[in-house]
Amino acid sequence: MPLSPQCTPVPSHNSRKAQRVHKANMVLGKLRANVLLFPLAIVCELNQVRELKMRCVLSFALLALLFSSSLATPILSTSRIWKNPPRLARSNQKRCGPVSAFYGQKSSDWDANGMDDWLNKWWSNHTTLISSNSKGFAGAFGQWAMGNPDWSCRDDGSSSDCDLNPCDDRVLNDKGVEIRQAYYTLESMNRLHSYFTGLGQAFQVASIGAALSKDSWATTFYRDKDVKSVIVLKEVLNAITTVIGIGAAFAGLAGAGTAAAAGALNSLFTGSAAVATPLIGTHQDDTFKKSADLGGILGTIVLEAMKGFTAANNVLMHGDAFEGTGDIRSYLKGGLFLDFGGVDKVKLIDTMNNFLIGNAINQLYRTQKIFVMGGGACGDAAGVIGNGPQDQSICRDGKAWYLYYWQENDVVSTTVHQWGWTNAPPGSEQLGKGLYAGVTVQDIISSSLDSYNVARFSYDSSTAASRAQDALTNGWGNPGNAGASWEGVFTLPVCDVGWAASSDMERKEYILQGHDHEARPNWCGPICTGDLQTTKDFIKAANMENFQSPKYMCETPPGY
Repeated sequence: MPLSPQCTPVPSHNSRKAQRVHKANMVLGKLRANVLLFPLAIVCELNQVRELKMRCVLSFALLALLFSSSLATPILSTSRIWKNPPRLARSNQKRCGPVSAFYGQKSSDWDANGMDDWLNKWWSNHTTLISSNSKGFAGAFGQWAMGNPDWSCRDDGSSSDCDLNPCDDRVLNDKGVEIRQAYYTLESMNRLHSYFTGLGQAFQVASIGAALSKDSWATTFYRDKDVKSVIVLKEVLNAITTVIGIGAAFAGLAGAGTAAAAGALNSLFTGSAAVATPLIGTHQDDTFKKSADLGGILGTIVLEAMKGFTAANNVLMHGDAFEGTGDIRSYLKGGLFLDFGGVDKVKLIDTMNNFLIGNAINQLYRTQKIFVMGGGACGDAAGVIGNGPQDQSICRDGKAWYLYYWQENDVVSTTVHQWGWTNAPPGSEQLGKGLYAGVTVQDIISSSLDSYNVARFSYDSSTAASRAQDALTNGWGNPGNAGASWEGVFTLPVCDVGWAASSDMERKEYILQGHDHEARPNWCGPICTGDLQTTKDFIKAANMENFQSPKYMCETPPGY
């Protein structure tokens, strides 16, 4: 029985989908055949050579047969039709040449691969290439390693003259056994360039010497019963070359701390200090008084010196020697810049400021009766040699050391106050916070102890320079990391009275006193190490010659 019209089956959703797929396959198949076979048919028709024409027709027929069979294979499947067809996964990694095997380099890789010797040999074998290139060494090496004779790495405002894209560079990746050496050299030069650029950017700020630019800074750290000029500028300026050298080396230490890189650190220290030296002379005749703008003077010198030192970039990249420190090979030596991470500008400025502030305060303190005394057992409350001020002390190697200022009475008196009293040094209460946050009382004591252990009472700017250079060259210390506690920043006279605890010296229980208006120590003998000459040297260094206060209660003249 025929079905009624209203009962005619309605094609299912899957059936309609299959029909659409079938039609699509037919269309795509015909299109594919037409597109590929039609040009071949035309070629066959135009061929006038009978034999060739027959071969062409046979080829055409074979291709037609293949395409007709392919039409039976659906192009689209009814099993799953993607509304959003998936794309082939694409790797996020950029294809790179063999140079990538040497990525992730460390400074120690320089020496491990004999880079100093290799670079010296390359230099010797390519002197003509270097001399003939207007960009000098950088251009010559860029031409050899990358095919780029204009690779200058100059500091002339260009942002691209030191670009380095080793991954894509065909010339570099074709260097074979010398890929590593070429890459290490290019990378080190690029990062040395970034070092000089970073120094220049770091010192384009007005924060250098800001704490010393206050009109009251000198009176903060200076107190005297007479109103008199304080001529300390010369000594502060003598120390500035060392500070600049330490800063330049500290900025470079972001890349390495290895002993192998010591030669390069020495070049940074010596080169920057050499630039600063002639600048010092322009300020040697300045009259420095308590209200002088020392910060402005020091800031100017530092800024000018660092600006001059960044000029070394162009000299070195050209292949020339800079200020007696050698050519660029001296700066690349040991791999200092092979993994250099860049100049930490904020930390560098803070470090330089702390050194400047510390040196300036030290010179002011050295004109007053300010000293470090101690040497007894830490936490000794028995008072065998007295008790020092705990809030201005350190315990080091089991010994306690205290910071003192013997303040003279500033009015006429017939009482015991005429002998003055021991107090905290002027301005010391402001240290460790605010503008002086980078310098503490503990820094003053530690630095002075180290200076004393090295040169007793004769630690001067020359000693400071040679010791800092030696520390960097031989790798036994990092002045920049030590900050204001580094030896030579403070050189206050030191007196070791620990020996007196087991002695029978008169009034030994009054050697150490606190900071108080009623505190008046008695030093009735050779208090410093039990040696009279050492005690005399201390008294002189502490500006206490002909000063009677420490011995006013002594029954027997102490001899100093």
